[in-house]
Amino acid sequence: MSARRWVRALRLALLAGVLAVVGLVVPDSTVAPTEVALVKVKRAQGVDLSPDVVWILALGSDARPGQVMTRTRADAIQLVGINSRTGAATAIGVPRDAWVDLPGYGRNRINAGLVYGGPQLMAAAMRNLSGVEADYVMVTRFPFFEDMVDDIGGITVVNPRRFADPNLKKEGFARGRIRLGGYDAMAFSRIRKGLVDGDFGRSANQQRTLRGIHAKIVASKDRPGFLERGVMTVLQHTATDAGPVELFRIAQAVAQVDGRKITTCVVPGRLGTAGAASVVFPDVAAARRWGRQAGRDATLARC
Repeated sequence: MSARRWVRALRLALLAGVLAVVGLVVPDSTVAPTEVALVKVKRAQGVDLSPDVVWILALGSDARPGQVMTRTRADAIQLVGINSRTGAATAIGVPRDAWVDLPGYGRNRINAGLVYGGPQLMAAAMRNLSGVEADYVMVTRFPFFEDMVDDIGGITVVNPRRFADPNLKKEGFARGRIRLGGYDAMAFSRIRKGLVDGDFGRSANQQRTLRGIHAKIVASKDRPGFLERGVMTVLQHTATDAGPVELFRIAQAVAQVDGRKITTCVVPGRLGTAGAASVVFPDVAAARRWGRQAGRDATLARC
């Protein structure tokens, strides 16, 4: 084994040890507030997944202070698949107002699933829509998301068109390559009204933000202690039923993603109404086609 590969293996072993220790001693809500929830999904009948692939349904909770973040409407919905063997990854975004079947609750906006049944119901609704069953659901509050982006030194995204919002970002975001700190990354991911394509554009911007975060992690991962400190910071604020080995698998998979092998898609649909509610009727056929393409190896052939 070359010296470089030996050092890398040593760092991964160290990270595994950190995870094992932190996973045992940190989950004490009196030490740090819970800002992230990572929930294992109860298995059902999703696509037959490869053991090399991990699927995470990432949700941004709209919880206000005092509200339970895992039982409040989801404001960001991204199904992320990572292949730890090939380094490929994909994200399937869903507009939060997508009108879908919530198992046991009838039809409703997909983001209401978090209110009625928590992470497990959101995973079931996403499985019905795409055919892909997540391994885990990760829910986070937006203030913690802001802090995380600031902690890694900000991110860079490529913005296809200028937009603004009088409440979140009055001066707006310029077109082109822009740098975002924590607050701006949150606003960039949440603004809808200033976008010509509304909810679909917001989901695409969330994916651009995820790309920016990943690029920063990859660029910094060889800095001594960067991954270890990052994992410890997240775990100090995380409530999870996943074990240390599973957490290490996720951290390792994220670090191995090749930025050239990332594909992103937003489920298309049409705007309409359901009763008095303004909703998005998703293209279920397209979502399931992408799910079949992505299910086994976390790559999308065609979006």
